[in-house]
Amino acid sequence: MAGEERVERVFQNHSFPFQHCILHDLSLHSATTFQIDSLFLTQFYAILFEVKNISGKLTFRENPRQLIRERDDGQVDAFDCPAAQVERNSELLVLDLWLQSKGINIPVIGVVVLAYPKQIVLVPPKSTPILFPNLIPSYIRKIPQNRPILNEKDLDWLCNTMINSHQIYIPNPLSQTYKIQKHDIRSGVICDKCRHVGMQRISKKGWHCSHCNHISKNAHINAVRDWFLLFGGKMTNKDCREFLHINIDTATRILRSMDLINEGIFKGRTYAMDFSKII
Repeated sequence: MAGEERVERVFQNHSFPFQHCILHDLSLHSATTFQIDSLFLTQFYAILFEVKNISGKLTFRENPRQLIRERDDGQVDAFDCPAAQVERNSELLVLDLWLQSKGINIPVIGVVVLAYPKQIVLVPPKSTPILFPNLIPSYIRKIPQNRPILNEKDLDWLCNTMINSHQIYIPNPLSQTYKIQKHDIRSGVICDKCRHVGMQRISKKGWHCSHCNHISKNAHINAVRDWFLLFGGKMTNKDCREFLHINIDTATRILRSMDLINEGIFKGRTYAMDFSKII
């Protein structure tokens, strides 16, 4: 979530001297349902941005197409290739009814965005650009613009049609997708300023980061959302306090303060997240 938010902030803080439309967290259906982190639409082209936050030294392997990550401790992990994913989504977008059957034929560019500069790329993919968020505006401005393919009215129609065609996308739990054991996931509230894991609750003032001294009133919100993205299903008070490192009363207040779906009473109460409200 934090990586996508960094990209959104980049677009909020930059302007472009031509008509465009920016859509975030867009879920569409073509041959299958696919999700786009950020889509930048213009009269000349469309750019799909796939955001990844995988720390370590990264190698994009071509055959087979994989992302290999080497951690600082020497451990090596393999992931689905983000470059292949963004290429797949580009193909699905081109094949979708809005573009092909409506006679819209604009170039679609796929870009992988690495959320933080601490991600070191040893071997980049051959045909897919890799950017950090702060490089996105300059990358866009360097793309040649010849004769516009869409007029302004068609671009507005395309943007509105995509918004109206958005479907709720509920991702599979990451622990299930990547076969990660619960005890292998580092728990704790992440500082929204320096990304240090392990903020401490300081009464009603919120959360304190011992690493940068930042104080956040609502850092627990992303932590609870992260739990649902990681594990899915229903959260108990025990799950909350173990993941956020808080006591039972604080966990109760946090869970009741968030817009969660609750079932049961007393010790048997569970909480679920309605992802449609987040989107």
